[in-house]
Amino acid sequence: MYNNYNQNQNQNQMTQKFPMKWIVIGALSILAIIIAIFINPFAWNDSSERTVVQQSTGNQFVQYKSGVYYAGFFARTTQWPNQISVSYQDSIPNMELNDGTIEIGKVIIRFGADATSASVSGIVQYILPSDESEMIAMHNAHKTPQSLVSKRLAPYTKECLQSSAQMMSSEMHYSGGRSTMSQDFGDQLRNGVFILKTTDRVVFDSLENEKKKIYVTEIVTNKNGETKRKNSSIKEYGITVADANITDVDYESRVDIMLGKKIDAATAASIAKQQFITAQQQALTAKAVGEKQLVETEYKEKQIQTQQVVKAETTVKLAEQDKFKQKIAAEAAELEAKKTRIDADAQAYANAKLVSAGLTPWDKADFEMKTKIGVADAMSKIALPATYFNGGGSTGKGNSMLESILGVKLLEDKK
Repeated sequence: MYNNYNQNQNQNQMTQKFPMKWIVIGALSILAIIIAIFINPFAWNDSSERTVVQQSTGNQFVQYKSGVYYAGFFARTTQWPNQISVSYQDSIPNMELNDGTIEIGKVIIRFGADATSASVSGIVQYILPSDESEMIAMHNAHKTPQSLVSKRLAPYTKECLQSSAQMMSSEMHYSGGRSTMSQDFGDQLRNGVFILKTTDRVVFDSLENEKKKIYVTEIVTNKNGETKRKNSSIKEYGITVADANITDVDYESRVDIMLGKKIDAATAASIAKQQFITAQQQALTAKAVGEKQLVETEYKEKQIQTQQVVKAETTVKLAEQDKFKQKIAAEAAELEAKKTRIDADAQAYANAKLVSAGLTPWDKADFEMKTKIGVADAMSKIALPATYFNGGGSTGKGNSMLESILGVKLLEDKK
């Protein structure tokens, strides 16, 4: 009895300490928090996403603006990234949305011209529709980003890759067709896949030295020359392409072997061509050097000949000058001899007159001696040239200076 009394007493004290209204308020608050958590009419949209909202009434709208917005009670929301990147770089696909990217795995393509295959890596960035009605239609068709990628974006990406590879061979791609394939890939992603046609041709294979039939794939055009295309499966929902890249093309092993042989053959041909060009250049250089040496030799020989001619001409001119000098000297000597002869004639004439006038034999002998001494002295003083020229030539006309001198001498002896 005593214990029951104490318990009742404690309950009365607690009731007095916590009034019933506060207990009710607390319970209602907890209930409101639970309701707010599960049926909160407000929601949050991130700046890198848009949210498709389906209200309890069935109405749908897209929240593009970031921040808190009113969704409505019991509304269902689905977040979509503003951009989805479809990556095909890893060997193993991963359909989890990671930083706006879904990995679908490397894509195997086949080149149309030679039926060889290759593994392609790259990434395509798709921009989801900005129009609300297109976004709602896309959402209703696919529900999640994973569904959109697996059912629409990945197949479309692979189709554009395969169509781009269909128009070339692996060798064409290796030999400069990478940029062409990349351009065709981006064009088809943005505007629709090409409609293609295939024709066969016969070509000569220089490596195997035989003719082969090949198949050439070309783009079909209309009468106006415009490219015919399939309807784009992404344009249906307003999806656009921001960027597309092919980062790597890994050929199958037989392509690598074939390309290796052609590279070796091309390298050998290039080396042989270079050697031929080098030999030609060396021959031209040797010819140029020989011609240069010949020109130099001819020039030196001409210099020597010119020097010899100049020397000979100089010798002739010097001889002519010396001859002229000798001629002048001879004429001077001849004039001197004539003068001496005249003087001698005059002296002889005077002496003859003296003799005839009656000189004694002693005086006559003394006179003759003095006369001869005077003539000899005069003759000794005559400067004769070292070389004598016959002024009369071969005709015998005229006398030389020496003949004149000897004539004077003979004249004196006769006297």
